[in-house]
Amino acid sequence: MKRISQEISDFPFQEKFKVNKNDFTRRRKQSFLFTIIFISNFIRKSLSLEIENFVSYLQTQCGLSNAVSFTKSAFVQCRKKINPEVFKHLSTLVVEEFYSDNEASVKLWNGFRVLAVDGSILTLPRTQELKDIYGETKSQNTDGVIQARVSVLYDVLNNIVLDGIISTLSVGERHLAKQHLAIVREKDLIIYDRGYPSFDLIYKHTKENVDYLIRVRTDFSNLTKTFAASGKTSQTVDISPGQRKSHSIKPYNKEATIKVRLIRIKLASGQIEILMTSLLDSKKYRQKIFKELYFKRWGVETYYDELKNKLKVEHFSGYSHQTVLQDFYAALFISNIQTIIVNDLEDEIKQVSQNRQYEYKVNNNMSYGLLKDKIISLLFSNPNIEEVDKELKALLMKNLIPNRPNRTNIRSKDKYKRRKKPKVVKNQKDTI
Repeated sequence: MKRISQEISDFPFQEKFKVNKNDFTRRRKQSFLFTIIFISNFIRKSLSLEIENFVSYLQTQCGLSNAVSFTKSAFVQCRKKINPEVFKHLSTLVVEEFYSDNEASVKLWNGFRVLAVDGSILTLPRTQELKDIYGETKSQNTDGVIQARVSVLYDVLNNIVLDGIISTLSVGERHLAKQHLAIVREKDLIIYDRGYPSFDLIYKHTKENVDYLIRVRTDFSNLTKTFAASGKTSQTVDISPGQRKSHSIKPYNKEATIKVRLIRIKLASGQIEILMTSLLDSKKYRQKIFKELYFKRWGVETYYDELKNKLKVEHFSGYSHQTVLQDFYAALFISNIQTIIVNDLEDEIKQVSQNRQYEYKVNNNMSYGLLKDKIISLLFSNPNIEEVDKELKALLMKNLIPNRPNRTNIRSKDKYKRRKKPKVVKNQKDTI
């Protein structure tokens, strides 16, 4: 947090992420630094109320008695001068610090960093600008809505977001998945669900030397059909690209082949699923380990629940495309900060759980409510940052909840059919 605080206060950093070189050259009520921190503080309520709360906190908790209030218009004008990429950069700093300064605590699987890619849809404000960029989605049940496709690359063992992309619906999930590969490294293992497999994606992983585990439909190819019918639990085969498609613009031809391993797993319901992986060594990676490994992908699914329902990323603080990008990347940035803080409590939580029936964990929903406003002190150049951190962690430890195993919910595949968020009755109230 000290490094991030120093970074955003640094003049070269501010010069790098200003939209124009003449921005923030005059002395104004709201500086580059204050604008960045304000956007990071979960702007989900009335903008006037958020501004009053922010200025009051600066005056009473950060020792800035001379902090002056500003208008909504002033804030809107200031945020226009900031490149949304600033929040991606800050999130990258958090990720780099976590993996480089915390090696002993980084959770791995057989030496691999286990990542998962998944996509989702965000509903955006209905404006002409956003309609021109993202298009309009219509159905017989709804009026036109503006929607964007998002994709995240997520460390499912450490709960860290490595990369996030927001794009139009015309860009497919596989294409976005290939973009994520630009930041992966050796000894990364990426898990995909059955919407992703293609020869093109597997070829890309092979060339980048990145391992994968992909769920495939039984009818994905003749090879998978044959494997499913054979009754075998594991088999290494050579796959090839589709023969009916043109490969003139591809880096491979119709004769290209890739060696992959097919894995059969049986679900509790008795249903058979087929997995495809680059982990070919059947002695080192036995068939029985892949069922549990694949289900670790669930972490990225629950992250979208966190992003949409706890961080409320779709409650955008403005209506411009720049605002949408700022809010989206800021949400990923803050979620990584929350994860770092929660991970730091792991040993204490284990001690608390020793004499209890269940293992306990931090209440994620509550953690964001507690982080609200305190993120101002953590990002601001505050000499008492250790005290703020200690106070925040004490509050998180007071709000632990039991982690009850083997609980399942019936999944309703049609609940989003009308493209409207369904009403879910549950014991979870808004915290931000």
